[in-house]
Amino acid sequence: MAAVIVHPPSPEGGRRVTIRGEAAGLARGPEDLLEFLRRAGAEDVALDDRELIEWRGGGPDAW
Repeated sequence: MAAVIVHPPSPEGGRRVTIRGEAAGLARGPEDLLEFLRRAGAEDVALDDRELIEWRGGGPDAW
């Protein structure tokens, strides 16, 4: 299983993000997700890295 899960877009906008089983917050775009990853110690991450990030309900272009 991937260390990062980006959950499906919510009807209100944004996507919940889970990192290593812990809630990281609500990302409203790629910049938010990258900030959550930075805070978790992961920098220079490719958002299409399927070994690290599991996208549910759409990929990196669906917010």
